[in-house]
Amino acid sequence: MTNPEVAILMLSLFIVLVLLGFPVAFTLLAMGVAFGYFAYYDPDDIDVFGDYFDNNIFYLLNQNTYSVMENDILVAIPLFLFMGYVVERANIVNRLFESLQLAARNLPGSMAVAALITCAVFSTASGIVGAVVTLMGLLAFPAMANANYNKSFASGVICAGGTLGILIPPSIMLIVYAAIAELSPLRLYAAAVFPGLLLASLYIVYVIGRVMLNPSIAPKPIPDPSITRGQIYTQLLISFVPLTVLIMLVLGSILGGLATPAEAAAMGALGGLILAMLYRALTWTKVKESVFLTAKASAMVCWMFVGSWTFASVFSYLGGHDIIEAWVLSYNLEPWQFLVLAQLIIFLLGWPLEWSEILIIFVPIFLPMLDTFGVNPYFFAMLVALNLQTSFLTPPMAMSAYYLKGVLKGQIELVEIFKGIMPFLFIVIFSMVLMYQFPAIALWLPDYLFGEYVA
Repeated sequence: MTNPEVAILMLSLFIVLVLLGFPVAFTLLAMGVAFGYFAYYDPDDIDVFGDYFDNNIFYLLNQNTYSVMENDILVAIPLFLFMGYVVERANIVNRLFESLQLAARNLPGSMAVAALITCAVFSTASGIVGAVVTLMGLLAFPAMANANYNKSFASGVICAGGTLGILIPPSIMLIVYAAIAELSPLRLYAAAVFPGLLLASLYIVYVIGRVMLNPSIAPKPIPDPSITRGQIYTQLLISFVPLTVLIMLVLGSILGGLATPAEAAAMGALGGLILAMLYRALTWTKVKESVFLTAKASAMVCWMFVGSWTFASVFSYLGGHDIIEAWVLSYNLEPWQFLVLAQLIIFLLGWPLEWSEILIIFVPIFLPMLDTFGVNPYFFAMLVALNLQTSFLTPPMAMSAYYLKGVLKGQIELVEIFKGIMPFLFIVIFSMVLMYQFPAIALWLPDYLFGEYVA
C-alpha cells in the first residue's frame, strides 16, 4: 500500500535507532521486515489456520539475500579487503613510512608529508579507513610527537590521510556505489583517479604551506649525516616501489580493460601474499588473521546490502521516494541548485552517520532525479565520493578521530583531534567546488578510456 507518512516515520525511526547505537545492518533488516509486513499485509491472505507468515515481505527478503550473494561486482570486496589486511600485517607500511620520511626530509613538515603519502599509498592498497588510521596512529603519530610536532596538527594529518582509501581506486566504497547505482565500476574507478590525486595533493600543499608560515608546529628534524643518498634510494626501492607497482598493476588492469574488478582484486590478493613472502613476513598466523578479518568485514557488507535493499524496497513501496522526489521537484530547481541541495543534505548526514549508511540508504533517493536535472551520474558519484570524506572528518561522529583516539588513548584529547581535522574538512569542500567548476577533473579520464558517456 502507498502510505508516505509511514515511510517518513520508517526513515526517521531508523536514524534514531542508529544514533542510539543499534547495529546498522540488522536495524535495516528488522525495520524492513517490520514495516514491510505492514505494507504488504492483506487480511485475505491469512487462512483459517492463521498463517501469519504468508506475507510478501518474506519472499522479498529471500530474493534480496539471493541477489546480494550472486552479485558478481561484490566479489571484489573480500579480495581487496584480504589484500589490504595482508599488506597491513606484513609490516610493509612501516618500511614505507620510514623511507618516505628520509626522502622528504628537506621539505617543510617532512614527517607530515611522508605520513600523507604513506596513508594515500596504503589506503589505495587496502581501502580500510579504520586500519589505515589506527596503524598510522601507532606508527607515525609517536614519531611526529617525538619530533615535537604539534599534536593537533599531527592527528589531523593522520585522520585526513587515512580517509583517502574510500576515494582513491581501488576503493571498496566505489564498488558498493557501483552495485547500488548500477554503474560501471570501471568508469567509476577512472572517474575517481584525478579527484583522489587532487585531494591528496591539496592536503600536502596545505601541510607544506602551513609549516612554512608557522614552523613551530613541525620542527625540521636534525639530519643524520651517516645516511647517504644511495641508502635513501635503496630504501625507497625496497619499500615504496613494490607496493606501488602492485597497486598500479591492479588498477591498470582494471582501467585498461584487461580484467574485471573481481579478477584484478584476485591478482592483488595474490600479489599481497607474494610481497609478504618476499619481505619474509608471511606466517600462517598472519594469514589466518587476514582471512578472519576479511570474512568478518565482508559479512558485514553483505548483510548491510541485504538490509538496505529490503529497507529501500519497502520505503519505495510505501511511497517514500515519491514524496521526497515530489518535494524536491516542487521547487523548480536549476541543476546546480539540485546538486548543492543534495550535497548539503549528504554533508549534514555526515555529522551523525557513517559513509556506508549514507551511501546505502540516502544516496539512492537522489539517483532517480539525475535524469530529470540532466546530471551525469558519474559526475554526481564523484561529488558524493568527495563528500563522503566529510563523514569521517565531521564532528561529533568523525569516525577517523575515534579510531585515532582509540589507539592513542591518553596521549591526546578528542577535542584536539577535532581541532586538527577541521582544516582538512574545509579542503574537502574546496575540492568539491573545484570539481564542480571543472567537471573534466572527474569526467575526462573515463571519457578518454571508454568513450563519452551516453545516458
